[in-house]
Amino acid sequence: MSEQPPIPAPKPVGAPEPEPIRFFGTSWVDRDNGYWLRRVGVSAGALVATAAAVLVLRFGVEGVALSDSGGFLNGLLTAAIAVCSMMAVRRTWKALTEGKDQLTGWMAEDKSLGAVWLIGGVGSLAAYFARSLVEAPGEAVERAAHRKAVEQYEKRRAGRGGRPGGKRKR
Repeated sequence: MSEQPPIPAPKPVGAPEPEPIRFFGTSWVDRDNGYWLRRVGVSAGALVATAAAVLVLRFGVEGVALSDSGGFLNGLLTAAIAVCSMMAVRRTWKALTEGKDQLTGWMAEDKSLGAVWLIGGVGSLAAYFARSLVEAPGEAVERAAHRKAVEQYEKRRAGRGGRPGGKRKR
């Protein structure tokens, strides 16, 4: 007779549900259902995407270099790519570790700095890759939010005086 996995207890009505994370769904909660395999896949995919983005930028820089526009312009282009990438790394790392709602100042600008985020996409992909080595990108933010929601739910349930869902007698 083969053993069957234990059936989890049903969640009470109104209990907070975890928010799904891209590529992971809700497997990040208990780190089950292929979580580790997905982490490896996301890391590998981010690394491949980073390499592809670097290749595209390299072609662009070589195209400018072939145009014989001068060393100053080549240096300026390289510096612009480096600065944009560093800004994108900082913004992406903060968004993945603290949440997008914590972005303030220049990091919160999506539309006006769109070109910076596009040019710095290599840095953003590199930050995503590095974060995926530690955890599912965005997991820390979602885990903190889920814990807070569960704690609030437990406090509400404990405050009912032992009669969950019932009315008080008058």
